[in-house]
Amino acid sequence: MANRREKLSTIKEVLRMGIQGGFSLRKIARSHKISHTCVSNYLATYRKLKISWDVFETKTDKEIDDLFKPHQFHGDIRLKELEEQFPVIQQKLTKTGETLQRLWEKYRADRPNAFGYSQFCHYYKEWSGKQEVWLRMEHKAGDKMLVDFAGQKLQLTDPLLGTKKEVEVFIAVMACSQLCYVEAVESQRKEHWIQANQNALEFFGGVPAAIVPDNLKSAVNRASKYEPWMNETYLDFARHHDTCILPARPARPTDKALVEGSVKFVYQRIYAELRDEIFHDTVEMNERIWELLEKHNNKPFQQKDGSRQQLFDEIEKSSLKPLPAEPFIFKERLTCTVWQNYHVRLAKDEHWYSVPHRYAKKQVILAYTATLVEIYFNHERIAMHQRVFGRHQYTTVPEHMPSHHRHVAEMNPERILRWAESIGPETRKMTEQIMSASRHPEQGFNSCLGIIHLNKKYGNGRVEKSCARALAFGARGYRVVSDILEKGLDMTVEEPISQVALPVHENIRGPEFYQ
Repeated sequence: MANRREKLSTIKEVLRMGIQGGFSLRKIARSHKISHTCVSNYLATYRKLKISWDVFETKTDKEIDDLFKPHQFHGDIRLKELEEQFPVIQQKLTKTGETLQRLWEKYRADRPNAFGYSQFCHYYKEWSGKQEVWLRMEHKAGDKMLVDFAGQKLQLTDPLLGTKKEVEVFIAVMACSQLCYVEAVESQRKEHWIQANQNALEFFGGVPAAIVPDNLKSAVNRASKYEPWMNETYLDFARHHDTCILPARPARPTDKALVEGSVKFVYQRIYAELRDEIFHDTVEMNERIWELLEKHNNKPFQQKDGSRQQLFDEIEKSSLKPLPAEPFIFKERLTCTVWQNYHVRLAKDEHWYSVPHRYAKKQVILAYTATLVEIYFNHERIAMHQRVFGRHQYTTVPEHMPSHHRHVAEMNPERILRWAESIGPETRKMTEQIMSASRHPEQGFNSCLGIIHLNKKYGNGRVEKSCARALAFGARGYRVVSDILEKGLDMTVEEPISQVALPVHENIRGPEFYQ
């Protein structure tokens, strides 16, 4: 208001110096620090009014404003033409990257007598200041989606018991067009929050540059005016959709005024309609909500042309980024420490999953879905497993084990027998007898491996002969075979034992004596 009064005062002084004082245009312009063209326009307008100076001096500021402003703005054909362009210019400014400078250049391109940039901006700002508040769009098309839960809840009715259960109502609003999405969900838990956000993006058919949530726990772990600590799963959701999260400042309702205003409309146009209706599940309730939502989005604005849906289709839909090819898969996260046995425990299932042994005693992030378990260290995935629901069981990848552990873990009767058979059939027979004589096959593993490893010192042939010699005497075991090899008994040739008939003698009793 002060600027307008100063302007009116300037008009009076310019006219006084020009009409009464007879000063030149340039001197008047230098005196009031305005252009001589502006001084000339003031004097020309005064002459067109054909009012004597004595009468003019008695007029109030409002009367002078009424005399000069209509002539100043509407008397020029160029201004009338420009004024007709302002609604289009206002709408184009909602496009990301569009500026008044670029629009002025396009306006001036085919108009030789077009206004200069400073006058263009002046007249545009003067025109926009007289428009309804809705035209002062502070948000670029496709820039932000505001999300929140409504304060009031809706109710489901148990079909058998008739008991009531409250459900949350999720609301998302595109900031520029004010197109709205509403959905009833079971709770404010992360999984329901994430799914509702994804459903909203699919409803809008694209992804905005930013999502603006309130500071609820499903979105923000710790609120802060300057650097909020975001929920990691919600950040993953944003990265997957190539967008970012801009939480509203704590205790600043103006940061999410649009969604707060939409909540009021939801109460009036959806809650009021559902008040006397009964629903047994959220699927049934959402079908009815979306029916009412379509009417709300297509309802004409009260103080401007068109509707939310029309405005979205015209200026905002094309500005959204495309949805990713694959939907976001919700992951639960927990922090845990790798045990000395290089396994981490998913407490929910009481199941253990392996990680590379070098991460033993390290703190890791365990992220899991309904089918997959992933383990991260310093934001790098170090292991991935199919989720197993067997309680008190272990899922182990052999590559995660130290070499000596892997060697032991990979031992089994079949493998040992195949290894022994590569030396010879007698060696295999020896290992079979050792394991069959043990209470548990693993009890004989070391003895069998010891026999097999003797081939490194003595060769396959000697080990095979030693096993055959031991088996011939009914002996088995590593120590028996090792002794035979050390003493070289496998190298000796056994002479056949000949039976000599006993001589006949009176003192020797024959078999008949015992009959």
